[in-house]
Amino acid sequence: MDGDERGGKLRTFVLGGVVGASAAIAYARRLRPRERRRVTPAGLAAFEGAPCHRELVEQEERER
Repeated sequence: MDGDERGGKLRTFVLGGVVGASAAIAYARRLRPRERRRVTPAGLAAFEGAPCHRELVEQEERER
């Protein structure tokens, strides 16, 4: 009976270690900054390439 109790405690200790290690890894991954790659232009540059903006610019140039 003493051997069964020790095996249960050891199993619990190992299981706790695995759960704790996975939690530590998950936390470390959240802390790491992710590289953000922007496919579209940022800010007003996104609108400068839009067809409606180009038409407006062409219209203003014709009016000058």
